[in-house]
Order: sequence, then structure tokens, then C-alpha cells
Amino acid sequence: MRASLIQIAVDPDESIHSRRERAASLVVAQTGADLVVLPELWPVGAFAYTAFADEAEPLQGPTHDVMAKAAAEAGVWLHAGSFVERADDGTLYNTSLVFSPQGERAAVYRKIHRFGFDKGEAVMMGAGEELVTVALPQTTLGLATCYDLRFPEMFRGLVDAGAETLVVAAGWPERRRSHWTLLAQARAVENQAYVLAVGSAGTHAGIEQAGHSIVVDPWGEVLAEAGAAEEVLTVEFDPARTAATREQFPALKDRRLGLAPPR
Repeated sequence: MRASLIQIAVDPDESIHSRRERAASLVVAQTGADLVVLPELWPVGAFAYTAFADEAEPLQGPTHDVMAKAAAEAGVWLHAGSFVERADDGTLYNTSLVFSPQGERAAVYRKIHRFGFDKGEAVMMGAGEELVTVALPQTTLGLATCYDLRFPEMFRGLVDAGAETLVVAAGWPERRRSHWTLLAQARAVENQAYVLAVGSAGTHAGIEQAGHSIVVDPWGEVLAEAGAAEEVLTVEFDPARTAATREQFPALKDRRLGLAPPR
């Protein structure tokens, strides 16, 4: 399976419309990939809180439509990162979209864990309530966004729901980059799953972004890692290794706490 992680830069001097079109071009250029992933809140910037309300879109708004078209043109599964959604009741959400190679919307995930410690995203946005998985022909994705990475119980829930590959779209700050790498590897090891974690580049509202998108295998080995600048990180991996790892080293079968009810 071939995955391309688009570590797009957010430049405050670039209009959101221009960035949408540029992101779409980058997606279309990944023809031949099975899965393409964009980062968190790339249209506006993950820390650009003052712009959230003005730039919020309906679920099927400009970002949705541009990304659906790009997925179809490239013929890829596309995790389109996240954008600021304005729901029908006016609530804002940090919402991720997944599209099929036909450009059909396959999944919607509203970020569960909001960052900000009683300010910023934590007070401006509503919290998602549902774990979301997406069945691809090669693997089942479990979706997470940025701050979610710090909550291992969420990833256990995704694994219980059938996830084999964990996809994290993020706008992670440079000053905590060591946590980003550590947590991505931890989530891979403890869940015996691939982790595809894509961050953004550039500076969002004065906050330097970490970049360093990373792909980790079920043993915690780093298969590929980006630098700090905008780039497309492409990696080929074998989704069957998840099941093989879980069979070879069946730690998940020895769980005693927090077990999901039988399915």
C-alpha cells in the first residue's frame, strides 16, 4: 500500500482560496497512491483562533467540494485533513473528511479532544462524540486529530472498532515536537498498528509548526519521517503486517482492563 502525507505549509499571506487550490493540485499529483492525507485545519491554520468563526464552512462547503473533486481526479482515498465546520445549529467543529477514489464522502470525524485548556479551540468549538473508522480495500483506518494523540484510550477504542492503521491529522507546534514523535511511536506499539501522522509546516498565528510527519509500523519502527518544511512524504507499507504482528506477539489478547464488549 502506498500512502502520501502532504505536509502543507500555512502562509498567512496566502489566501484560503489559493491554498485550497494548491492543496488540490498536490493531491492530484499523487496519482498512483492508495491513500493521501492532509493535516489539521490547513485552510485557516490550527492556531488561527481569531479567524475560525469568519472562515467556518458548512459540511458540504468549498473545502469539501474541492477535495472531493481532487480525490476523484487522482483516483485515491483522501483523508482531506480538517477544516472549521459550522453545523446547522451554529456550533463550530474541527472536522475531518475522507473521500473515496470516486470522490464520494466516505467518513466525517469531528475532533473529540479539543486543545486549549479553557481557551482557544477548547471553548470555541464543540466536541465530537463518535469514534470513526473507514474500511479501505487494504486496511481499516482509525481517525484522530492532533491533541487526540495524547489520549491512548481513544486509540484502544479505535482498535476495538477494527482499526488496523491509525491516521492522525495535526497542526502540532515545534516546541513540543519531541512529544509528537514519542506519542506516534507509543500509539503504534501499544495498539500494534501502523500510525500515519501528518503535521503542517509554516507558522500559524505566530506558532511555528513542527512538520516532521511520520509513518510508524506496528513494532514502533519509523518507516519514514519528513523534515520541517513543506513536502510530500510517500511511503509503501504492507497492511498485512498489522495482523501478523498481533498474531506473532498477541499482547492485545492479554488485556484485562477496559475491554470492549464482545462483538
